Amino acid sequence: MGEKKREVDQLKAFLGGGFGGIANVLAGQPFDTIKVRMQTAAPGQYAGMADCFKQTIAKDGLKALYRGVSAPLVGVTPMWALSFWSYDLGTRIVKAATPNRKSKDLTMLEFAFAGGFSGWATSIITVPMERVKVILQTQDQVKGGVKYKGMLDAGVGVFREGGLGSLYRGTIATMARDVPGSAAYFVAYEYFYRLLKKEGQSMSIGATLFAGGMSGVAMWSIAIPPDVIKSRIQAAPAGTYKGFMDCAVKMVAQEGPGALFKGLGPALLRAFPANAAGFLGRAAGLEMLHQLW
Repeated sequence: MGEKKREVDQLKAFLGGGFGGIANVLAGQPFDTIKVRMQTAAPGQYAGMADCFKQTIAKDGLKALYRGVSAPLVGVTPMWALSFWSYDLGTRIVKAATPNRKSKDLTMLEFAFAGGFSGWATSIITVPMERVKVILQTQDQVKGGVKYKGMLDAGVGVFREGGLGSLYRGTIATMARDVPGSAAYFVAYEYFYRLLKKEGQSMSIGATLFAGGMSGVAMWSIAIPPDVIKSRIQAAPAGTYKGFMDCAVKMVAQEGPGALFKGLGPALLRAFPANAAGFLGRAAGLEMLHQLW
């Protein structure tokens, strides 16, 4: 009976994460598009976040803000599902490794381990999904580059270009972003949710929204430099960079250290509403699953 309950709980964690992923993408895609375009633009192309937004809308209309949304919807939904499932698995690993623990609650350091484990596990889905998304978001900035019609067309084109290696370009940069970023992400959520939720309350919408929003802020406060490098590597033609460090060194040499923080504004603006929506979507999904199951 106990084993069956654990399997059901893990399935709920997976499905609940999927609900959260859909909400996260729909709320955050416009900010993400601006972030990526700023990160991959030529020096001086945009005067700032507002100018990037203005130019994007002027050229292609509001639909440009949701360009590439199919890739994260298809990728982020299972990614969030896998993220929360692997986070749940990470907490179980911690508890299995400390059988004589005095408290059922994990420490913040233990939550950080579970979060980092989640970031590592989800990179399997994250890297190719982000590679396709970045190409779709930036293809009109690349002169003479191939123009793809959508997610499937871009995915096939990238695969033809260099096989799985091309789809997984930027893996090291993605993991450099997601492992420490996910640790900060889940620690922030657990901390603020416990701080705000009243004792005995099954679910607090306010606590979920605020803690979810702050989790996104915590992650992106430390994740922007590797994210910029990831975007550059994934958007550039094959052979432009030899790897993570080569890209970082060339960026700093050519544009200064500030280049590593391009897109910080839209990333932080996106972080709170997108992740607040994501965690609320997950919580609502879990409530529904608990009632049905």
